[in-house]
Amino acid sequence: MQIQREGSVSFGEARLAVWEEGIPREWDARADWERKFKHDVFKRIIQTLNRIGWVVGEQTHIFTDNDSRYCTKGDLQADLRASGRMIELEFFQSVNTPDRADHGGRYQSDKELHMPYLARLEMERTRRRIRDYLCNVFTGYTFDTKRADGRGAKVGIGRLTALEFIAGCYETSWHFKGDPYKSPISECNSRSRDGKTIEHGSQVYYTDWKGRVLTGTAYYNINNMWWVASGRYGYNNKSTFEIYVESPGDLRTKRNESRRRKRLEDLMSTAVAAMDFKRAEVVRNILWPAAEPLFMVWHEGHSAYHRSGFSGYSASPIEAGKFTKAEIKGWSESPNKIVPVGAAA
Repeated sequence: MQIQREGSVSFGEARLAVWEEGIPREWDARADWERKFKHDVFKRIIQTLNRIGWVVGEQTHIFTDNDSRYCTKGDLQADLRASGRMIELEFFQSVNTPDRADHGGRYQSDKELHMPYLARLEMERTRRRIRDYLCNVFTGYTFDTKRADGRGAKVGIGRLTALEFIAGCYETSWHFKGDPYKSPISECNSRSRDGKTIEHGSQVYYTDWKGRVLTGTAYYNINNMWWVASGRYGYNNKSTFEIYVESPGDLRTKRNESRRRKRLEDLMSTAVAAMDFKRAEVVRNILWPAAEPLFMVWHEGHSAYHRSGFSGYSASPIEAGKFTKAEIKGWSESPNKIVPVGAAA
């Protein structure tokens, strides 16, 4: 026998949410409504979890009242919580948490992406079983299949593909109003790093944040920025000076000179700070094999030195970027001041 309740079930990032409207404003009526909501819906979610092999117990993390439960099945974990007119079941795991291993992996970003394959399958099976049960037992329950689009959307398995995401950006952009061909692309916004013209929908080469050369399909974004889609779910937002129309050659070689330089300078600064001068000398000889004078650049407005690559500032001469004479050309005007390494600003 079905029960008369109206609400919606939706899926999010490693989560299932149940939402109902019509909660009363008056205090006593609101409390009665929430008790009924918990009895009819919250309790049935727990029963469904138990039926498919989950262990549901007391919650000891932050929300420890009777409206919360901690659920486990193998390596997969979940927090179940009722709050007002919403019930939320959020899944997580602690097997693969490269960014946030604390609190069992609850605060790891992109939870679905980092889940082991079998755990992700179990999560999907679990929330579909709960969704199907609730939509069958309650007459007015529906599954909200509307997916986010545009720049706030998620891309990945079970979400948008890279091309769907890009199409969503066109749909929600006041500039394009759904039509990527609405505005002509100027010459300066289509000139690639190798001096060629980037065509909308053409195959191009580009470098990722580690300097590796990859290939993909270019779709115009705005100004000199282009979406580059690679594979089913991969995409990057690249400027024209990061894109090659023709192969840049030697695809095995990384284009990461600036990252390499910054990393080596950081290693040298760390060695100097630790008074490990032998190691600092080894790194210095890698950076500047020719014996030449080095300089720092002091910024009077910030009262600090420019860091490596002129990216950021530091008041410490040890952490300051070190530059050759050729690299400081044009940096001698106020508010900048050239300082030889070893001299005080």
